[in-house]
Amino acid sequence: MRNLIAVPVILLAVILQSAIVSRVTLLSGMADLPLVMLAAWAMQDEVETAWQWALALGILVGFVSGLSWVVPLLSYLLVIVVAQVLQRRIWQAPLLAMFSITFLGTIGLRFFSLVALRLSGIALSITDVFGLLTLPGILLNMLLAIPVFAIMRDLARWVYPAMEVE
Repeated sequence: MRNLIAVPVILLAVILQSAIVSRVTLLSGMADLPLVMLAAWAMQDEVETAWQWALALGILVGFVSGLSWVVPLLSYLLVIVVAQVLQRRIWQAPLLAMFSITFLGTIGLRFFSLVALRLSGIALSITDVFGLLTLPGILLNMLLAIPVFAIMRDLARWVYPAMEVE
């Protein structure tokens, strides 16, 4: 029953990303709500379904985006790996870990996107990608990180009521 909450949350995140969040740009960069949401979900202590959420989000985002489905899938799996490593190391500062995961996840997503575009024959300047897409995307993701972390923490406490209250 706990796993069923993933379906509406993931669908809502992808719909919000494609309809609203992708329209808010800074230079040419935009926030990635599913990435930030996945990072926040993976940071919760008792959550056991982060890998399944990453697979579902990666396939769904790959389906609605113009990139290959492999790019978001690899990026979101990277987010889960980083989240689990940081959760074990920086357990007393979850918001710092959230910022670190968001930063590294955004860098990973942009890197995999650049590699996929180069393999498909589209040559992009690395400085343009970094300056116009990656840095603004990191800033927008960081701005989303705090409210999304709070929402996902409340959702995790609702889904897993045995979690300790801080």
